[in-house]
Amino acid sequence: MPAKAPESTDRKPRADAQRNRERILGVAKREFTRSGANASLEEIAKKAGVGPGTLYRHFPTREELLVAVYRSEMEKLAAAERNLANTVSPVEALRAWLLLFVDAVETKQIIAPVLNTLVGDPKKVFEVSYVQIHEALRALVRRAIKNGDMRKDLDPIDLLRAIVGVSNVSASPDWQQSAKRLVDILITGARPLK
Repeated sequence: MPAKAPESTDRKPRADAQRNRERILGVAKREFTRSGANASLEEIAKKAGVGPGTLYRHFPTREELLVAVYRSEMEKLAAAERNLANTVSPVEALRAWLLLFVDAVETKQIIAPVLNTLVGDPKKVFEVSYVQIHEALRALVRRAIKNGDMRKDLDPIDLLRAIVGVSNVSASPDWQQSAKRLVDILITGARPLK
């Protein structure tokens, strides 16, 4: 009788475990945004409707939860490119995605300082997301240029630099409103010259 092949340990998580994880991430993002990166993990578990043991089973440390929230938000932002590209015009997809990017910058501003102190090399945490975000933006800009909505010499990275610049320079708590106005200015300024 032949020996049984060993069972794979790379199983997908159970549906309820996956739902718990997603709920924890959603609540953690809201709590970190509201209270900062040192928000109470017990409060996050309570608001997510899970026990502390469930939270710690998914995210054994605050660091792991912060990294997971950041990565989850960046993955959602990258995925938004595909959804927007299929539902609205190229220039509207670019505009909507840049507005989502403003929200993502807020998440990174909350999480990055803590990760810089907790994680051995925070660059590794940000590297994968950086690539995903740039690929998504490049695809949006390419479509807008191909459609004739944007100048052919538009460098997608310039759009990100402008938005990140506003978030880093502004000391006011409403920098997001300024950044969102800047999105419309950038879109208008990047239109083809007539």
